[in-house]
Amino acid sequence: MSHIKSSSADLLARVRRIGGQVGAIDRALQADASCSEILHLVAAVRGAVNGLLDEIIAEHLEAHVSRPGLDDAERAAGAEELLAVIRRYSK
Repeated sequence: MSHIKSSSADLLARVRRIGGQVGAIDRALQADASCSEILHLVAAVRGAVNGLLDEIIAEHLEAHVSRPGLDDAERAAGAEELLAVIRRYSK
């Protein structure tokens, strides 16, 4: 996915932040933090992962579905790839 390279620094920064948030959950569990605190941390990670997924979906749509110059087969393949991800994610 060469189109991702243009935004890879931003995506990697998001992934590193998510890693830090997951580390915070680890530390909270080890420190016997309250259920409420842990739930908030987990919800924050879920939101961050959803944001990352949204960004990658948008880039995929632009590069593989709506980009001018794509032929019908390329558009169909891009749409099918995206549909497979959405179906997997929604389970």
